[in-house]
Amino acid sequence: MADCPKRQVSRRRPDQAAARYQGYAPRAHHHQMRRPGSAAGRPARDPFGLLALSRTLFGTEDESEIIRLSMSHLGGLGPYCAEGGYLMVGKDLTRTPPQAGHGSGGPLDLQVRELAGADGPVTVSGRLWSRLFGLRLFGNLLGALVVSSSSVPTEEEQSLLMTVIGFTSVALSLASAQHRRHAYSRELDLLRSEHDTAHRELSDLRSELKHQRRVDGALDAVAASGGGEDGITRALHELTGLPALVEDRFGNLRSWAGPGRPDPYPARAPTRQGDMLRQVALSEEPVRIKGRVVAVARRRGEVLGVLALVDPDGRAEERDLFALEHAVQSLTLELMHLRSLAEVELRLRRQLVDDLLEGTDEASAYARSEAVGHDLHRPHYVIVVHWPGRPADDFLARAVERAVATLGMRPLVTRRGGRMVLLTEERPQGTALHDALARELGTPGGAVGVSARCANPLCIPRCYEEAQRALEVRRQSRQQHGTTFYDDLGLFRLLGPGQDRTELEGFVREWLGPLLDYDGEHGTDMVQTLTRYFDCGGNYDETAGALAVHRSTLRYRLQRIREISDRDLADVDTRLNLQVATRVWRILLGGRSSP
Repeated sequence: MADCPKRQVSRRRPDQAAARYQGYAPRAHHHQMRRPGSAAGRPARDPFGLLALSRTLFGTEDESEIIRLSMSHLGGLGPYCAEGGYLMVGKDLTRTPPQAGHGSGGPLDLQVRELAGADGPVTVSGRLWSRLFGLRLFGNLLGALVVSSSSVPTEEEQSLLMTVIGFTSVALSLASAQHRRHAYSRELDLLRSEHDTAHRELSDLRSELKHQRRVDGALDAVAASGGGEDGITRALHELTGLPALVEDRFGNLRSWAGPGRPDPYPARAPTRQGDMLRQVALSEEPVRIKGRVVAVARRRGEVLGVLALVDPDGRAEERDLFALEHAVQSLTLELMHLRSLAEVELRLRRQLVDDLLEGTDEASAYARSEAVGHDLHRPHYVIVVHWPGRPADDFLARAVERAVATLGMRPLVTRRGGRMVLLTEERPQGTALHDALARELGTPGGAVGVSARCANPLCIPRCYEEAQRALEVRRQSRQQHGTTFYDDLGLFRLLGPGQDRTELEGFVREWLGPLLDYDGEHGTDMVQTLTRYFDCGGNYDETAGALAVHRSTLRYRLQRIREISDRDLADVDTRLNLQVATRVWRILLGGRSSP
């Protein structure tokens, strides 16, 4: 039970109400209090401090403080004692303020829990009268007060008590409404903030979508008009305001749009170019490299080209990067299309050359050559290129194409038997083609054979054999590197295509048979020694140097050749037949003769 003091009979003045409210001093019993309009002659305006209490309660938003103020004021209304105050927390009435040492399982709390907020009597030890009053408004239970009295309250005292109960209920309702209003206000502020944020994001999104449509529209217009690489760089420059450029994967400029184009365009070292491509290829987004924002066009890991924005001041924004990323996609499609066209054209041209070398009818040859942009009605030459150590792959093919381009030639090119074969209208001048190939390949160690003039497609197979014969003569000669023209073969033109191989072998056996047999039995090189001797014009020093033997060794071998062959090397006709036989043995028979 609350520690309620014993009440003394005393007379109160109206001006004591405020003091009682401030200090919550106990009041005298009501039947000894001065009533309003009493003989004292001063009417009491608020003898019980109810107006001041109402103002204080209605201005308080703390529910616990409202309960405390109401409980403190009850003692001044009559023989009352506030035993406990409760607030509705969730679905339960919870004592406020909590009582130290009592917890929530005291006898009074159990009775309150059983009544569940309904008005009714409770038992308080030592008190004659005690009741629980539910604090309600509009049927909503907000809390409860337990009030006890040492005597049964009078009607007036009960009226005062119910007035305080009503004030407390209204004050709790107002406080709850204020809490809801604050919560609604905070929620409204949050909604306003979220609305503003959503509006800004929507505006940004609308702006981004507008920019994206502008980028897509510009690039679609380039694709529809067939603008190619120049159209892509021009559109990217207009979208970003920055100079835009396209390079091939070797760093050569292909297209530039915007101001500041360097002239001449600086060449980049292959190692630096390779490092740059690897750096950009590792990222899925454009990469800033030394004043440029760079993106690569690639297909299945293969770099097709480079698209970049020139941005030395770092002005490029997200929108510019978006435009660059979409532009490089368009560039990739463009380069893939060009690559496909080039591959198709190259395949058609190679198939045409292969068929021409094998032999085809004139009408078909003219029609197919016209389809690939080549005129076969003009005279042509067949050229065969062989570069030892360089297989006839794409690298050699591109080197050949670049070499003939520097000479102004536009041949049809194919690969056959590890060699490159060219069909061209222009007859190469001297060593020009070999020199150009040596520059492209970095070594002069190759040979070129050129056929005689071919008047029409039907004679191309013959010219192909002539070019091969010229190439073999070059490869078997002392100077194996260079260009040989079939027109310059002299005697070997008589031993060219169409000769009977059996007859040639018989001629070789007639003049070189004993030497070939001796070499076969003893593992010597008598025929090779004789061949080098004739190649060097009978000069001892040159022959010894070519064979890497001593001069005396060469003299001994030549003497043995005279003895084995029973031929006089000083005789002019003998020397001529032996020399022709060695040439036929080496070039036409490939260095061998049937026994």
